[in-house]
Amino acid sequence: MADADDASQVTLELSPSSMTSRQLLALLLSTLLVVSFVTVLSIFNDAPEANMVQSVASEDDGWRPFSVVAPIDTGINVYHDHFRTNETYPQWLQDELGVTKTCELTFEGTWQERYDADKASCWDNLTASDIVYFPGTKIIGSSPDGDSDILILDDPSDGHGSAVTGAVLDANPMAVIFFVEGFSSEAVQSAADQPLVDVITTSFGAPGSVPVPGIERATESAVVTYGKIHTGAADNSPSPAVQDATAGPPWSIGIAGYAEEGDDQKEIMSGSYPDISADWTQVLPNHDDIDGYHETSGTSFATPRTAGILSFVLESLRDEFEDPSSGASPESRSKHLVNGTDTDGNPFTVTNAQVREALNLSAWYPDLDWDPTSGTMPISPVAPCTQTGWGLVNLSNIQPIIKHLNGTETLPDRASDVVLCMDINQQAREAYWDAFPSAPSVQQVTGAEGARTRD
Repeated sequence: MADADDASQVTLELSPSSMTSRQLLALLLSTLLVVSFVTVLSIFNDAPEANMVQSVASEDDGWRPFSVVAPIDTGINVYHDHFRTNETYPQWLQDELGVTKTCELTFEGTWQERYDADKASCWDNLTASDIVYFPGTKIIGSSPDGDSDILILDDPSDGHGSAVTGAVLDANPMAVIFFVEGFSSEAVQSAADQPLVDVITTSFGAPGSVPVPGIERATESAVVTYGKIHTGAADNSPSPAVQDATAGPPWSIGIAGYAEEGDDQKEIMSGSYPDISADWTQVLPNHDDIDGYHETSGTSFATPRTAGILSFVLESLRDEFEDPSSGASPESRSKHLVNGTDTDGNPFTVTNAQVREALNLSAWYPDLDWDPTSGTMPISPVAPCTQTGWGLVNLSNIQPIIKHLNGTETLPDRASDVVLCMDINQQAREAYWDAFPSAPSVQQVTGAEGARTRD
């Protein structure tokens, strides 16, 4: 496990309670019981409005400030307008991300016509070892597992990965996408090993948060060894997230869902006691056409949206403090996600732990404005942390996080009861995952999408 000053330490600077494991478990269970009771008895304003996301532009002659997000999922529809750009990624960026092949895509005709036109030159020639740049898009893609019908591309049996990546770009339209098709530890590790990747986002796992080996060793490598951020989807059930292999490890940011632009209350079918909760329902790009969208729900999409939010924060700070690169390479960046200089020429750095603290401080609990017909659960005034963690996060959190990290406007401390509740959460996660046996990863597969995706 990481030391207290590593990325797994996300509680505020208060002395942790000195409890035995038996006392800790008893307090945790009693807190969950109290919340359940209060929620049942709850009677049948609004969240801060989202700030408009502005693109970040470079003021010098080099390429713009950037951030790299790695969704790990079913595949991606590289032909969709949502992923198009007029930018061309510079050769040095392609080189540093390990690009081995370029596919010049056809951008005329239907999805099927475009695929058919590119089949011989691109799709039929890809291998598991290829890292592919698709000019005219925001995507560099790979498929290290090499076990899908069409590598990298969301084929007719897939669809989840295109929506997940769409959610990232809705929060940060300027993000560089390093897409990895797969559901294994090896797929996650391939992104962890990329020095320029900032955020890895995963939206799959065992149903019901059953505590089975999953991708936790690879996400631990990404965060603890390489200093990156990992956002992991809690289960689409009320199951506690502590033992979930995707959302539970203390180095990961576990994300549940709430009804943004609805009543801002917790979605019933969404993991409990996570780190934060984000937008459950979104309108995201289709996987088998070029310009269609669909409404879809799940922690699968709350999670990459949060990844995009954090990516935007990093990109903005890199612009402000003249940081020309990305990632948190231990060798070249000393595990600093931002590694720049201030106006006086002094070093300015930001680590994973600082980003997580700012995220936690910026989260918020809504006033009770529950619509009994909405399908949501009212957020209890007693220990709301056991439902939604530190609280709710949307685009309105972006500027407060940036201002906190750049020192222009420090976020206030959270209430002591919230800090205690989330300190118990963190201690439980550290105790569980320190004792959890290392085992070979188990790929969870089911249904048409080929994975237990969380939507």
